[in-house]
Amino acid sequence: MISSTDAIAPARRASANPRDPVFYQNPYAFYDGIHATSPTFFWDNYGHWCFAGFKEVNQLLRDKRFGREILHVAPREELGWPERKPHVADFDLAEKYSLLNLEPPAHTRLRTLVNRAFVSRQVEQLRPRIAALANELIDGFEKDGQVELIHAYAAPIPAIIISEMIGVPTDMAMQLVAWSNRMVTMYMFGVTEETERDANQASADFIAYIRTLIAERRVRPTEDLLTHMITAEQDGQKLTDDEIVSTAILLLNAGHEATVHTTGNSVKTIIESGIDRKAIFSSDEQTAATVEECLRFDAPLHMFTRYALSDIEMENGVSLKKGQEIGLMLGAANRDPARFSNANTFDPFRTDGQNVSFGAGIHFCIGAPLARIELQISLKTLFERLPGLRLAEEPRYNNVYHFHGLERLQVAW
Repeated sequence: MISSTDAIAPARRASANPRDPVFYQNPYAFYDGIHATSPTFFWDNYGHWCFAGFKEVNQLLRDKRFGREILHVAPREELGWPERKPHVADFDLAEKYSLLNLEPPAHTRLRTLVNRAFVSRQVEQLRPRIAALANELIDGFEKDGQVELIHAYAAPIPAIIISEMIGVPTDMAMQLVAWSNRMVTMYMFGVTEETERDANQASADFIAYIRTLIAERRVRPTEDLLTHMITAEQDGQKLTDDEIVSTAILLLNAGHEATVHTTGNSVKTIIESGIDRKAIFSSDEQTAATVEECLRFDAPLHMFTRYALSDIEMENGVSLKKGQEIGLMLGAANRDPARFSNANTFDPFRTDGQNVSFGAGIHFCIGAPLARIELQISLKTLFERLPGLRLAEEPRYNNVYHFHGLERLQVAW
């Protein structure tokens, strides 16, 4: 029984500062060492067990002994947790009914009410709109011969599409991105009070805006997801305003965040690989395979945490107490040499392709079908329209380890 960190064998411990630029610019060097020694390890900096193997991560994402939240089965007092900080009250409210965190039955009820908007047959109808938007954006900067691609292309496409789906005016899309970017800094390692207060203010502004939209839709319903959430019923129950606010913010944030990162990471990867661009986008099937390999090779989310919902004795000798957190390392799992041949090689033609970038189990990303279509269209369109695309400066990743995406991507053609 492992009762303290002192009892953990040195071979099963590792240290890496998530705020160290050497680390977050290239976490894969750390992952290589983990895979070579112990893919199940105690990360000293985080103070919890982490799992880097593909098989283990894939299984634990589906393991009902773990949950995204814990307070539904144990109060803060039992867990020995301090009270929540008053200065993050608005951030907490925005997250309170988030599908990302809820467990059944609350999760099941909420997801059922919004799921139909994101099933494959629904988002397939958006292909013409996504293609038109991608071409429109390229039209705007093609003559310049160079552009910073994250802000000019990678961010607007998913932000505008999810805004239109939910019913947010298009001209507000990039404001939503700005609020979202400030909110996700709460997931940084070693977050400061200054950062917390800024994220809380962004949350307060976001909440106020969504409440304004809800009030408008109650008076003037339209054909959008926000109206659907206001009017939909399940077993005679409707969503509360707080539930609608949390869900709308989650969908708007998650509806662009990972796609922006994947677009930037993918463009960087494809250019650096020197691979034949016509070949990897030669057909719809090959384009889809290329996107899946991009998601595997440089994932947009590198760690997803879970709580032990009870005391758990795991097969690999790890003992967990109720309420203890674990880290599921999606980016590392996607590079597991025990699962993928030449795991550190970008190969859109590989036959052993798979990834856990969208998660698995009940928290599998609800927007995955939409994200895949956006990526297929935006990447293919970009490289077809700008065949001479090249890096104009060394790309740099953001200092937010969990959300692995580029700060800037300056390209030229």
